[in-house]
This record gives sequence, structure tokens and C-alpha cells, in this order.
Amino acid sequence: MIKQLIKKFIKITKPILDLLLLLFYDRKYIVGRHFEDNVSGYIYSLRSIWLKNILRLARPSQFPTALTCYISNSKNIHFHPDDLNNFQSPGTYFQNFNGQIYLGKGTYIAPNVGIITANHTVGNLDSHEEGSDVIIGEKCWVGMNSVILPGVELGDNTIVAAGAVVTKSFPQGNIILAGVPAKVIKEI
Repeated sequence: MIKQLIKKFIKITKPILDLLLLLFYDRKYIVGRHFEDNVSGYIYSLRSIWLKNILRLARPSQFPTALTCYISNSKNIHFHPDDLNNFQSPGTYFQNFNGQIYLGKGTYIAPNVGIITANHTVGNLDSHEEGSDVIIGEKCWVGMNSVILPGVELGDNTIVAAGAVVTKSFPQGNIILAGVPAKVIKEI
């Protein structure tokens, strides 16, 4: 019942909501499956505007993100707008101030995942090493509490098991990774 009322409200106010969202977000992020015949994109956006842009409880982003989704530099992350849901999971950490993160279309990022492009410098924890891009292929699934370290490339259809720490690249894809450090446990 409530969801139907929200859908009706959004359908009626869609032109006004779209203009409001353009005040805060780049147009390329407020399209796709979460905004077409769906209310989730508007809910993500309005919640993010309220919590991050108005109340300033966290740093605002170029696109809607959950309060506890941390992104060092939203300009250095690349994804398809249909995958906006990846930034709504609690505790996700995208450390990319010193490198790029590329998420392939259809990839799912679970809660509490860390994707890191630069480590601290050994001997001087106040500085960071040079960044190395992280590239995650299409239709991957990165399980809860896993970590992907700098320079890692994962091929299409890769599953990273919950709690895994991926320290090296697996560009071949169609695999399941698990463990610390992560290794191939199954080909799919």
C-alpha cells in the first residue's frame, strides 16, 4: 500500500523531482533502471540529498550514495547507471583518491566491501603510495566483508567469496575466489 502511494507520488511529481536531482547530481547518474518505472532511484537520491547535502552528515557525491558508503573521489569511479544500487550498501568503502575504480555493468558489491587503489607508505603512514587502478569486469559479485587491493583486475563473471582478500589479478574470469589471500576455488 505504501509503496503504491510512493509510486503514485513520484509519477505525479517526476518532472519536479528530476529538476531537483539535477541540482545535486550529474544527469548521467539519474537515468536507468532505478528511475524508469521504479521508485528506488528517487528514494536513493532524496535520502542522499537530505543526509549528505543538506544535513552534511557525510561528504556529498556526484551521484546518490548511502550515508555509510564512503567514496574518496567520486570523479575517479566509473560504473553504469543501472548499477547505482552498489552505492546503497552499508559500509562500502571505495578508496580511490589516488587511482581509478572501474565497475563492469551488472556487477554487485555487497555490504562492507573495501576496494582500495593506494596503500599507506611503509615507514610513513601519513602518506600513500602511488595509486593503481582497480578493474572489476561485468557481472561480477563481490561478497560481504571482502577487500580488493590496488592494481587488481577481475575478469567478467568473477565471484569473490565473503571475507576474501584479493591481492592479485584474475583477468580470466568465470571463477570463484575465496580465502586470504584469495585464490581460485572453482571455475564456473
